Amino acid sequence: MSRAHASATAAAFVAGAVFAIGLVLAGMTQPTKVLAFLDVGGAWDPTLAFVMGGAVLAHLAGLRLVAGRGAPLFADAFARPTRTDLDLRLLAGAAIFGVGWGLAGYCPGPALTSLGSGGTDALVFVGAATVGMLLERAARRSPVSP
Repeated sequence: MSRAHASATAAAFVAGAVFAIGLVLAGMTQPTKVLAFLDVGGAWDPTLAFVMGGAVLAHLAGLRLVAGRGAPLFADAFARPTRTDLDLRLLAGAAIFGVGWGLAGYCPGPALTSLGSGGTDALVFVGAATVGMLLERAARRSPVSP
């Protein structure tokens, strides 16, 4: 492994660890807290809105730090999306993600972090999400008949 690759891997590990710690501290790994945030018509818990606000502020600060850079620290160029259109696949994926989040109280990052607690609910969620991703990949590769 080259020194540059090792540095990039170490930076990614540290960023992931900081993210995971933040998820735990914010309560995002507790499905009941997430579901209470989504329950705007009942016993709504607005505390995750502050987490979101803090994340937006941290992102804006980081964006200002890198705005003048020609390239990221560990890559030749910034990876920017090339598509700007909204298609059925994007909208359907977003809807399925939202429904899954609302039903389970997990989104992928907190679910992966929750695997460390050994809870079966996180294991079931990650397993089901993995099966869903594999099915989507298989459907994308299969020829579509008219």
